[in-house]
Amino acid sequence: MRKQIVAGNWKMNNDLAQTEALISNLKKYTKISDASIMVAPTFTNLWHAYQSLKGTNIEVIAQNMHFAKNGAYTGEISASMLKSIGVETVILGHSERREYFNETDELLAKKVDAALESGMKVIFCFGEVLADRKSGNHEKVVESQIKNALFHLQASSFFNIILAYEPVWAIGTGETASPEQAQDMHAFIRKTLSNKYGSDVAEGISILYGGSVKPNNAQEIFSKPDVDGGLIGGAALSADDFFAIVNAF
Repeated sequence: MRKQIVAGNWKMNNDLAQTEALISNLKKYTKISDASIMVAPTFTNLWHAYQSLKGTNIEVIAQNMHFAKNGAYTGEISASMLKSIGVETVILGHSERREYFNETDELLAKKVDAALESGMKVIFCFGEVLADRKSGNHEKVVESQIKNALFHLQASSFFNIILAYEPVWAIGTGETASPEQAQDMHAFIRKTLSNKYGSDVAEGISILYGGSVKPNNAQEIFSKPDVDGGLIGGAALSADDFFAIVNAF
């Protein structure tokens, strides 16, 4: 059975004091779900968050990493650095990294390789912009992003990959793909994987929806057969909202 996952991406929010306060509120919740729960603080607060949440059912993950093991890459973080502080999972390919930092499919393929070679797990993000959706080109765009960054991998690599479909037009806009739109795309993604790697890989991989998931729409979105959870942005900054989404399962 596929894992149900709710991952909170805190993005560039929360200084140390705010991180401590949010973690304190998160720790008030007991285990209320069989879903895997993850949170991604900023780099400066990863170690503190990891230490604070050690022994709980909440995994601390990273928002990004570089493809090189080390070297003259000022301001970057390697997989080994993340692993050295206990972080085992990283988000790669988020739409904001693609848009604001010009991350291409080819670059992301190198990052995915580096993460997997280091024994890390990857939440790999992809999705279309509004123009692609309106033109009916959304499936081709998503298929291209997946193939270019992931289809060089062996089937066994997908045991360490979680996919996250992000309709870019629904991130931070208050717009949300309808549950039916989310299901249709997730089913298409699974079919794309099946055509390349077979049904075992396609049916075994968790595919998250990321795009303005809130407590009032999570249950309907998560009820769809090919939606295995969510990559949560703004709502993850409130412990009450975040765990209401976790409990939507």
